[in-house]
Amino acid sequence: MPPFGPIKRRELISGLRALGFDGPYSGGKHQYMSYGTLKLHIPNPHQVDISLPLLRRILDQAGITVEQWESV
Repeated sequence: MPPFGPIKRRELISGLRALGFDGPYSGGKHQYMSYGTLKLHIPNPHQVDISLPLLRRILDQAGITVEQWESV
């Protein structure tokens, strides 16, 4: 993955897949990805990058450290 910072949605999805997540699946207002019993909602597709604070919250919910993210 690129260094920890703003990324595109498709890069987020490919990084999560590389870490073992499945999806994205449709569900409610947002799509989600799953890893075992964990369900991780991902942002809707827009024309802007996913910001650093939002990426941090997503990774925290998934239990992924910055080091793990950058090593993918």
